[in-house]
Amino acid sequence: MCGICGVWGETGTRRVEAMVQAMHHRGPDDSGVVSHANASLGMARLAIIDVSPGGHQPMSTPDGLISIVYNGETYNYLSEKKILEGRGYSFNSTSDTEVVLRMYEEYGDDFVTRLRAMFAVAIYDRRKGPGRERLFLARDHFGIKPLLYSQIGTKLVFASEIKALLAGGLIEPEIDPVGLRYLLTYGSVYQPNTILKNVKMLPPAHRMIVDERGVNIDRFWKLATDRRPDLRSMPYEAAVEEMDAVLQESVRLQMISDVPLGAFLSGGIDSSLMVAMMARASSERVKTYSVGFGSEGEDIDETAEAAITAEHIGTDHTQVTVTSADVRRDIEHIAFGLDQPSIDGVNTYYVSRAARTGVTVAVSGNGGDELFAGYPWFIFMKNDQDRRSGSPLTAGARSFAAAVAGGRLFDPLVSSSLGEYITKARGLSGFVTRYGNLWQTFGPKGAAHLLDRRIRREAGAGSSVFDDLCKIDEIPNGSAIERVSGLALRGYNGNQLLRDMDAVSMIHSLELRVPFLDPVVADAALSLPDSAKLGDTSRLSSEYLQTYRDSGAKRILLDIGKKYLPADFDQKPKRGFGMPFGTWMQGVLRDVVEDALSDKTTKDRGILDVDAVRSVRGRAYDSSTIWMQPWLLMILELWCRQVLDEATGRFDG
Repeated sequence: MCGICGVWGETGTRRVEAMVQAMHHRGPDDSGVVSHANASLGMARLAIIDVSPGGHQPMSTPDGLISIVYNGETYNYLSEKKILEGRGYSFNSTSDTEVVLRMYEEYGDDFVTRLRAMFAVAIYDRRKGPGRERLFLARDHFGIKPLLYSQIGTKLVFASEIKALLAGGLIEPEIDPVGLRYLLTYGSVYQPNTILKNVKMLPPAHRMIVDERGVNIDRFWKLATDRRPDLRSMPYEAAVEEMDAVLQESVRLQMISDVPLGAFLSGGIDSSLMVAMMARASSERVKTYSVGFGSEGEDIDETAEAAITAEHIGTDHTQVTVTSADVRRDIEHIAFGLDQPSIDGVNTYYVSRAARTGVTVAVSGNGGDELFAGYPWFIFMKNDQDRRSGSPLTAGARSFAAAVAGGRLFDPLVSSSLGEYITKARGLSGFVTRYGNLWQTFGPKGAAHLLDRRIRREAGAGSSVFDDLCKIDEIPNGSAIERVSGLALRGYNGNQLLRDMDAVSMIHSLELRVPFLDPVVADAALSLPDSAKLGDTSRLSSEYLQTYRDSGAKRILLDIGKKYLPADFDQKPKRGFGMPFGTWMQGVLRDVVEDALSDKTTKDRGILDVDAVRSVRGRAYDSSTIWMQPWLLMILELWCRQVLDEATGRFDG
């Protein structure tokens, strides 16, 4: 686990050295830079597998013609190494990076299709001679590891973090209006956009080739149903056993490490199941960590449930209580650690800091909700789709009204007095639009009002939810459940949860692994019938009111969990994770909110409308206000101060 960076189109190491230094938190154990005639690669290394000097990066083939920097872990590297040894390859280290390098040498660009890994990789290949060099960049199947890039004339610069890109001096610290609109609408910036102008995120499961012909990007994998067709017709009891085996294998593979490894343990099913499987696969007690909020958040604190699970499994458990004083002290560092502003990441920031005192690697249950229908969105969308299927005439009328309102001609009117009517009309039909309306922060109308008038046009203010999200509708022909899985994995999970988890764990030099987000696990989960994931939902609402068992959510995970978890583990309420953000903003963070959302601050920053921000600030202390709205604007300003404003002293060549 590391931070990688590099520049194509120039020689010399000083720029890349500055970028590496900016990512020291991602790799405090080692660093390195290699420079060639047309490119330089850099690495800040957190040593996980082969902690000896043999794992040093950048790493090159014996002939020196291919060099690699690799951020991530390859869980099937031992089996791939055995295959390569059978083909005559020899190895100088026990590092998975060396295996990845030789896989590229053997299989070419398609080596990524063989990986069970989380990764962002850059490979510089000089085998064809001067003038015909190539740079290969790729990112893992789910986007667990970040990879940002920018083209500046004939140069291309890439890095694991925005802070590193800014440190290189080629990127101007300017907010991207489209990225800002995404942030205000949904609470996070949707890929491939970023919060910075002229900076993109290489999408998950994509690779990029840079050579004398230019830049080419293509996809090497996508979500799909029925890659395991046997699972759809298999008796349910047999499917439970098969899914159990698939998950156990993923957990076992992801426990490989030469440094201490532990896990995050909340009160939920996903992390509990991961930890229980880890405990069965380990000869030592698993170290687990959870975060609570004491009296300030008693109604949302799940540490008691986590402690019961830890005792049942027999883990070495640590519980951390986060107080308002902690948040007041750390809020600026949290904003800095996010790398891009977001409404999320605070919980992971604290549990990562706690875990880093005892381990270097932690396992998370992220991905279980998306693959096994754990969110209330699944219930809502399934029931809604069932109702519409039963009323084709009504559905047709709604589709017509939505199609008319969805025209781009109406986008500029969304910020006007007609915006509410246009937004409602657009939501009358269309699966993607209805789904997108379930998870918003300010939504299209609120975002349009918040943007400074001078950038609304450039930002695409008023764009429909469909236009924003249609690109991530990766399973368009699937059932409602399968389609929501695809949208959630490529949307909320990929653009918010994974990105924030990576950033705020790595700010503490902690590697996070996610066994649910493995291509083999995903292929199996997306081959199950809907009935294996969600029971009868016709009598249920989409609120977090029922117990796990009553809600029908994640049915197959609950049945797998029976042999691992405490009795009646599925009888506790199903609820989303929360934190006492409102209490903090009304208390210890009130002065921070007032300053960050003041008229002067907003005017000086020049990206948001002063009157609109003032309105949000005025509602910040109202208990009925959605906490996400003032919190997001506060974090946005703090991030600008910590990252953008500090970039003025970056490398200048």
